Amino acid sequence: MSFDGIVTRAVVHDIQKALISGRIVKIHQPYKTDLVLTIRVHGRNKSFFLSANPSFARFHITKEKYDNPQEPPMFCMLLRKHLEGSVLENIQQTGLERIVTFSFKGTNEIGDVSYKTLIIELMGRHSNILFVNTDDNKIIDSIKHIPPSLSSYRTVLPGQPYKEPPHLEKLNPLEVTEEDLLKKLDFNKGKMNEQLIQLFSGLSPQVVKEILSRAKFTNRETLPKAFFDVLEPIKQHKYTPQMIQTNDTEAFSVIDLTHKNGKRQQFENVHDLLDRYFYGKAERDRVKQQAHDLEKFLRNEYNKNKKKIKKLEKTLKDADKAQKQQRFGELLTAHMHIVRQGDKEVTVTDYYDENQGTVTIPIDPQKSPADNAQQYFKRYHKLKNSVSVVKEQIVAAKNEMSYLDQLIQQVESASPRDIEGIREELAEEGYIKKRPQKKQKKKQEKPILDHYVSSEGVDIYVGRNNKQNEYLTNRMAHQNDTWLHTKDIPGSHVVIRSTEFGETTLNEAANLAAFYSKSRHSGQVPVDYTLIRHVKKPNGAKPGYVIYDNQNTLYVTPDEDLIRKLKK
Repeated sequence: MSFDGIVTRAVVHDIQKALISGRIVKIHQPYKTDLVLTIRVHGRNKSFFLSANPSFARFHITKEKYDNPQEPPMFCMLLRKHLEGSVLENIQQTGLERIVTFSFKGTNEIGDVSYKTLIIELMGRHSNILFVNTDDNKIIDSIKHIPPSLSSYRTVLPGQPYKEPPHLEKLNPLEVTEEDLLKKLDFNKGKMNEQLIQLFSGLSPQVVKEILSRAKFTNRETLPKAFFDVLEPIKQHKYTPQMIQTNDTEAFSVIDLTHKNGKRQQFENVHDLLDRYFYGKAERDRVKQQAHDLEKFLRNEYNKNKKKIKKLEKTLKDADKAQKQQRFGELLTAHMHIVRQGDKEVTVTDYYDENQGTVTIPIDPQKSPADNAQQYFKRYHKLKNSVSVVKEQIVAAKNEMSYLDQLIQQVESASPRDIEGIREELAEEGYIKKRPQKKQKKKQEKPILDHYVSSEGVDIYVGRNNKQNEYLTNRMAHQNDTWLHTKDIPGSHVVIRSTEFGETTLNEAANLAAFYSKSRHSGQVPVDYTLIRHVKKPNGAKPGYVIYDNQNTLYVTPDEDLIRKLKK
């Protein structure tokens, strides 16, 4: 389900109670389209997240932590200048549209009271966050600029007057009466789902589907009742935040979706619901954009090695014919007296055949009989000598495929900060060119590892790329710490930093290993575990590659909710 007008209403209602009169103490812009405002209210700091992401536009109070760039973007610095220290006075939604205005009261450079407005517009790829001067309604800046060349309706640039996006003159479904509803709907026309979406603002296809499901029959008696049954709780701000999971999809809603089957998960408030639903989704989308070229390169290299192995295996089969080449050479030498210059083939007695039969040997008419015999001997020696080389090349290609497969898995589960580490590793291994560094690093920075705490209070660390894996396993971990990895499946190194823990911690660490592996979406994933002392990196091995022994194996099914719960 999309972040529609009803979800927007639920979030606005909740943050009106939670954030009004709060003071902005920090502003960050972790990504190009995202903002995090730290608001101090009732003696506590709350993180308020706003996003104009084309696929995951939203706003809500969040408990998630975001990595911030070393240098804040210009829009972030502008907001810090004008909004830090300001008080959030009001939050207002435009009808049931996905346009929300945040009004702030603060002081300017000379100490006079000033009023500023932050507006978020949730419109898919046209989503935006705008900072507006309340006094003259002019745009100070926006997270996305829209010049006249891109839109003839409105310009979104600093200094331009703020103009709302075009409305389609839809009705607010919370304000209509049954009489209005019956007048607007054409029951003879059919396609009631399309009519409802076109007539009323804030209704997503999911909500419309719920209305029609409750109505069962779309007639003048059942439809109005279902319409108001669904919307009356929304009108009274009575929400039921929930997420419904099926085998291949997830949907979220603030109303009870009776028409949808699947595993239901209830939440205390809409913010927890949105945190859970969007957990990792926007991040994976950003990684996909940042690492699209990287993933394409890795898959191409993987497929190249796959084709190379097929060719080498064919060469190996051809090498099995080496004895035949030697046999032809010796038979040709023994029967050289019957071969004449210009013959294309010769039939000779086969001394190697028990029955002393004959065999026909192809020959080159341009060469002498002796040269033809030598040609067969050369082929024999070449094929014979190639066997060991080809076998070595096949092993090397398979090892490289395994390494590339591991990197592909790491890219798929990486956070944006992990991608740079993978790029550096590929440059160091000679796969890609090194990027020119702006500044020479004085000191090698330690990799930042994912930190989890088990239900028993034990620290668990996870490496998300090979640099992190090597640092975790070879440098950070102690000899008696427990190391985990999916069995024969590309995945992350996981370490339990303790010698004393129970089955609960072991199973939770195994869950992390399974979740951060190629089998994330599988059930009953095999996970090996052993002590760090039994884990070794062979000389000359690729980054992240280790061998281990004295292991035990357990089977777990990855649980994303458990992973979020354990996150430090």
